[in-house]
This record gives sequence, structure tokens and C-alpha cells, in this order.
Amino acid sequence: MIHFTKMQGCGNDYIYINCLEGSIGNPSALAKKISDRHFGVGSDGLVLILPCEEADYRMRMFNSDGSEAEMCGNASRCVAKYLHDRGITDKTEIRLMTGGGIRTMKLTIRDGKTESVAVDMGAPRLEAQEIPTTLSGSPVVNAAAERDGITLRLTCVNMGNPHAVAFVDDTEDYDVHGIGPIFETCDLFPVRTNVEFATVLDQRTIRMRVWERGAGETMACGTGACATLVAAVLNGLTERKAVLKLNGGNLEIEWDEKTGHVIMTGPAEFVFDGVWEE
Repeated sequence: MIHFTKMQGCGNDYIYINCLEGSIGNPSALAKKISDRHFGVGSDGLVLILPCEEADYRMRMFNSDGSEAEMCGNASRCVAKYLHDRGITDKTEIRLMTGGGIRTMKLTIRDGKTESVAVDMGAPRLEAQEIPTTLSGSPVVNAAAERDGITLRLTCVNMGNPHAVAFVDDTEDYDVHGIGPIFETCDLFPVRTNVEFATVLDQRTIRMRVWERGAGETMACGTGACATLVAAVLNGLTERKAVLKLNGGNLEIEWDEKTGHVIMTGPAEFVFDGVWEE
């Protein structure tokens, strides 16, 4: 019997399990079962909240296909809300260890509850070997990539996990489900990649859809939103601060010129608590 909490950030929903005083034997297998939207609880994946010596807490995140991902921006905000609003910590600044490194999260509290969370996502990594990708460039900006007769112009960014961003004329009608998996799994990306399809609406607004590695199209992707803003700046398309309009809501992203870090600010919400019985 496993007690869990379902949470969502801009519609990017995960199952959260408090492992501060216990453990999960096979989280990869559990992620596949519990994430199934027909025979399980239904989610984009599974997140474990764990103790940590190097930071305040640690997060492990598994996609709905059972693969472990390095980082998830929306999940990190939900972890912060969970820790504060469930009374586990009274801190309003939390250091969270992820597979992509330590992230610092600043909570905005209203009436004792977390209203929003700003996450310092660190500096983007832009060299081809850091993505990783076999595409050439330093950084990889607007590089032509062709597979299965389809050509995309990709800008690649690692935000703790790999992203390939394509700017397209019409995000709404774009064939994300047909083209996304082709580039997610192609040999240009040796550990696969998240693929973002974005349309610049103005200097401060970007519409984005995402095909997530291991999960398919999701309602939102925090690291993907950060990568898209960085890609837009590298291509001279926007200012360094913009609103990213995702399927499930909006995120405010800023690539700070002084520190070089990307700051992501957005909501996190509880959905429900439950018990999983194998």
C-alpha cells in the first residue's frame, strides 16, 4: 500500500510519493503502472521526494514509460509546494537536488499557502556535446536536421535535460504527434531529446507545445519553456524575459544577463491524495 499525492503545474501532472522515511523498491515499474491513464491513476510520470545530505531535499523523476529523467521544472515547483504546504518545512527558499544538479526554489506565500514558485534553473548548457547531440555548432543554433524526409531548424539547449527547439509558423496546427517522436528518438540525440515547437507572438510572448522524452505531448514542460526562451534569445527573436504560453497555462521565464541563469516562475497545485494497492 503506497500513499501518494497527485499534483500539477500548468497541467503537467505527476504522482508524488513522500520517501523521506521510506523507499520504493522499483520506481521505474511503478511509474509505468501508476501513470497509465486507463488502468492506473493517470499522470505524466512519478516523482519521489527523498532526503539529501548535499541539499535540503532530493527529487527523482520517472516518465510514464518508466525511464528516469534528470530534471522537471514543473515537478520541482510542485515538490516545493508539497514540502511547505504539508508542513514538512517552513522554509520559503528550498535547495532541491535533481539529476541535473541543485536547484534553488523561492516560494511566494499567501495566507500560509504557496501561491507560486520561482526556480533558479541554472545556466543553460549549449555546446553540442553537453546536449548531447551530433548536430554541429557552438552553440547549436538554427541547425538543419533532416530525418524521414522532414527538415527542422533546431536550436539545442540543455537545462539539466536535453531539448531541441524548432520555431514554426503555426504551433496550434503543427503535427507535434507525428514529428515529435521522430526527432525524440533519432540518432542525432544519443540519449533522446525533448522537442519543443514554438511560435513567437511578440518580443515578450511565445506559444509553445512540447513532445516530452518518454511521455509524449504534455500540457506543459518547465525545462522546455526555459530552453525555448533561451533558444529565442539566441536566434534574436525575443527579449530575455517572456511569457511562455503552454497548453496547460503560462510560465514566466527570464534569462538573467548578469548571472547567466534562467529563472522560471509559475504555479503548482494539489489535485488529490490517494492510496495505490498493487
